[in-house]
Amino acid sequence: MKLTKNLFFLSFFYLLIIIWWMFLFFSGQKNSINNYSFVFVYGLLPFIGGIFGILEAKKWGLFSSTLGKALFFLSLGLITWSGGETIWSYYNLILHVEVPYPSWADASFIASWPLWSLGIVYLSFATGAKFGLKKMHGKLLLLLIPMISIFMSYYLLVVVARQGSLEIAGGPIKIFFDLAYPVWDVVILTLALLVYGLSFKFLGGRFKWPVIIILIGFIINYLADFSFSYTTTIESYFNGNWVDLLFATAMFILSFGINSINTKST
Repeated sequence: MKLTKNLFFLSFFYLLIIIWWMFLFFSGQKNSINNYSFVFVYGLLPFIGGIFGILEAKKWGLFSSTLGKALFFLSLGLITWSGGETIWSYYNLILHVEVPYPSWADASFIASWPLWSLGIVYLSFATGAKFGLKKMHGKLLLLLIPMISIFMSYYLLVVVARQGSLEIAGGPIKIFFDLAYPVWDVVILTLALLVYGLSFKFLGGRFKWPVIIILIGFIINYLADFSFSYTTTIESYFNGNWVDLLFATAMFILSFGINSINTKST
């Protein structure tokens, strides 16, 4: 894996985001224009990462190759997620809604999940995971990983965050999104773990580290989604808090991993 100009740019952008977040943290700001602007700016990171990724997908043949399709749909997922963050910022900066959840921003956020899932499916074909499914350990992973992921999600989302109850403030729409995000996270996380677990012997080459980085990104995104659901449920969330740093980190790692699958790695 070689560091390209795009990867350096994404890393520099993320470094600026960290510095900005540290300024917010140490200054104690929670409801200022700096908080709202921070959310808007870090939402641009996955958009840039997605554009870079689509350009890389074109180098791999785009829809004429399995890897090109994988990069395209993974990158498009980044762009739709960025769109959700932009709509969120519109509520913040224009409509003066501090925490617009649920809102139209969620329609764009949640559109990322099927796109990412499709991208990982194509990535599994490109990395040899389909061959691993033919073996016994592959079938065991296909059974165990979803069960473990769903159990962890239920425990964290229902037992921990809601103390065993689904009756929370916010109405049925909030309940739907509170459940939809982690459920899709489980699907994506399961697919990503399967790609890594089933194609382990095939990852000794150029795909090993990019796939590992993408997997880490989805794990952090899972933690960020749960943390967001938890903090909005107990009404402790504010723009620019540690949850947003988790989201920014997840989007950076996903962008970095996707763009690590570049033709210069060959």
